[in-house]
Amino acid sequence: MPHKQNESGPDIPKKRNRSTTSTAAILAAAKSLFLEFGYDGVNLEKVAEAAGVSRQTVYNRFGSKEAVFQAMIESHWKMIGQNDVQDAGGNASSAQAVLRKFGDSIIAFVDQADQIAFTRLIISESRRLPWIAEEFYRVGKKPLVTSFADCLRQLTRQGLVDCEDPEFAAHQFMGLIQEFAIWPRVMAIGSDAEELAQRQDVVDEAVEMFLARYERLKPDGRS
Repeated sequence: MPHKQNESGPDIPKKRNRSTTSTAAILAAAKSLFLEFGYDGVNLEKVAEAAGVSRQTVYNRFGSKEAVFQAMIESHWKMIGQNDVQDAGGNASSAQAVLRKFGDSIIAFVDQADQIAFTRLIISESRRLPWIAEEFYRVGKKPLVTSFADCLRQLTRQGLVDCEDPEFAAHQFMGLIQEFAIWPRVMAIGSDAEELAQRQDVVDEAVEMFLARYERLKPDGRS
């Protein structure tokens, strides 16, 4: 009996690794399919085929197409790393550094996570299925705003900024970046979007404008 336990023990993490890998493959396949075909154009069979697993595996893991879509939204938003944003506030040497890091993370997220196509998908499908927009906000935008607002609270406690309403200020800063990095591209205004501003200029100007409003000044009037 002890011998069998020793033999079976190492198999447990292997099974967990396989489970994690197949889940990631399912969610990646689902995202690609939903972006291409929309919500109605995808079923569990297509997801399973694209992920290289059986339909039963997908069903056992998620139970329904709706659950797959919900998990896919959550996986999508995890790419921006809200915890990293919040932790940055507690170890900040300057408000400028924290704001710039967060601004850069938004720009990188837009480029690396298919955020433009993903946003278009949510807008398109939520007209018929309101729960999609609600889920998009609940697991993505809301936690991100909350995390950044917590970061601004930490910066306020450290005397680096003065934000009486951190959530309002968080929306303001994100809006300064999204107006250039996301919405013109979501609305497909073409080459005009690229002429608005360079990505780094967008972040630099957002930081400068935000600090002009919220940076706490020293008694001598300097920041």
